[in-house]
Amino acid sequence: MAAVPAAKPYTLYTAGTPNGYKIPIAMEELGLDYDVRAIDIRSKNEQKEAWYLKINPNGRIPAIVDHAEGDYAVFESGAILWYLGEKADPKGLLLPKDFQKRMHVLQWLMFQMGGVGPMMGQLGAFKWRDEKIPFAIERYTNETNRLFQVLEDQLVNHDWLAADQFSIADIANFTWVYGHSMFGISLDDKPHLKAWLARIEARPAVQRGLDIPTPYKGRIAKRPAEAAAEAKQ
Repeated sequence: MAAVPAAKPYTLYTAGTPNGYKIPIAMEELGLDYDVRAIDIRSKNEQKEAWYLKINPNGRIPAIVDHAEGDYAVFESGAILWYLGEKADPKGLLLPKDFQKRMHVLQWLMFQMGGVGPMMGQLGAFKWRDEKIPFAIERYTNETNRLFQVLEDQLVNHDWLAADQFSIADIANFTWVYGHSMFGISLDDKPHLKAWLARIEARPAVQRGLDIPTPYKGRIAKRPAEAAAEAKQ
């Protein structure tokens, strides 16, 4: 299948995964105009097809194509968040313009990319396979809990992870931590982390992003339309 013809400034290629939800959340927060191409990573393995590998040679989601930059492709979720912060965020809403604040945000972005995401990904891989390997499950559970404690400690005196503002660092960590219950991880002993999740989840743009390309299966709160429907009953 060929790539989607450009109709809007950006085309987003994504799927309903923690990494996949990062980019629509950021694009919604920034008010960007974009097309969405859902990638079937399970039954069709579309991310490995030749047309998509021209966009992302690693064969993973998400990826974007910036049509205003000559169909410039960006892959890796952290790189895309950084790219959008540099290119499409002139007011510094998600990536501060101040150098030290920007570096602070990028440190916590890399914390997710190098820690939270890979460790939770490995935990899921071992936890959900038919053949259980107790050592691996214990190792990645412990490491995930350790990383969550780092986040908890950072949030004791801060509403957001970096630069005293909501940023791409919060988005990147949120989409993974948000699904903690699916990984068998409790936040009962991490009140600041739980409060941070609630603050982010309450943002309208985040609610919209969690529906793109499909609703987040581990959603904690009801979607606005569902809540409104129940209120009328």
